[in-house]
Amino acid sequence: MQSGRLDDLKPRYDDWGPAYVIQGPSSDIGLLTLRPGDEMTNHIHHFCDESFIILEGNATLWVDCQRSFALEPGDVHRCQPDEMHYFVNDSPGLFKMVFIKSPQSPGDTINLPWTPGQPAPEVPARPEVPAPPR
Repeated sequence: MQSGRLDDLKPRYDDWGPAYVIQGPSSDIGLLTLRPGDEMTNHIHHFCDESFIILEGNATLWVDCQRSFALEPGDVHRCQPDEMHYFVNDSPGLFKMVFIKSPQSPGDTINLPWTPGQPAPEVPARPEVPAPPR
């Protein structure tokens, strides 16, 4: 069994960004914290889906650079493999959500920089085999 606590995590960029509470072997679980105005880069995963459980605050989720979803506490969303997803905290308060990537696919995050109003980036072809471990 693996366990952890969300309140013990140190985000990647000091006080914002992703932080993992559990990694592997079958999934990765973490917390994303966004301050007002912060964004999580548009990206895809070829081999895992990613689920999101909103804990605190409000933000916008963009899927495939076309559909937007207003996020609030209690919402649950999941992106399938090859669906681009981008988050922006366009609210005045802190935003926190749990993310779950399954199956664990180290090295499977492909950043495709984009912001609303821009043309969608081209999605790279899916490799034949899963990405190698980091």
